[in-house]
Amino acid sequence: MPYEWTAPVEAPGAPQAELHLWPYRSLPRRGMVTFIGVTAGLLALPMIAVLGSPVLWGLLPFLAAAIAGLWWGIERSYRDGSILEELRLWPDRMSLTRHNPRGPRQDWDANPYWVELRLHAKGGPVEDYLTLRGNGREVELGAFLSPEERKALYDDLDRALRTLRADPA
Repeated sequence: MPYEWTAPVEAPGAPQAELHLWPYRSLPRRGMVTFIGVTAGLLALPMIAVLGSPVLWGLLPFLAAAIAGLWWGIERSYRDGSILEELRLWPDRMSLTRHNPRGPRQDWDANPYWVELRLHAKGGPVEDYLTLRGNGREVELGAFLSPEERKALYDDLDRALRTLRADPA
């Protein structure tokens, strides 16, 4: 799952629970290097037929541009996928911080007793849209997760909120 609950820290003022969410990364960095290498090799294979002729020099810039474009596209995907959402729960407060890859950080705070957790089966921008409503605002949570992951997160977060509301100490 591309989210995890971290163990609570025993310190004054520390949150009782903390949740970190991030987009799923199907291609790790090592896999990206392997993919680029294999792609370059496969693109270079037909070039053996024109080795030693002037045609090679005409095709070589296109080969290099294709590999550079592939590298740039995957790197851009990594930068865009560097979103991190942090949800912290205290007995009297909860906060959500979203660290965007290109843009300002977004913050939301509310009293957990009054927060409404909702899973919209239909009508949201994504399937099984997960939102938190409180303090006069409704914010989305984990829009980058799959529908199954949002359902599991809904159950986990609902359980955490019920526990927090039942034990205010």
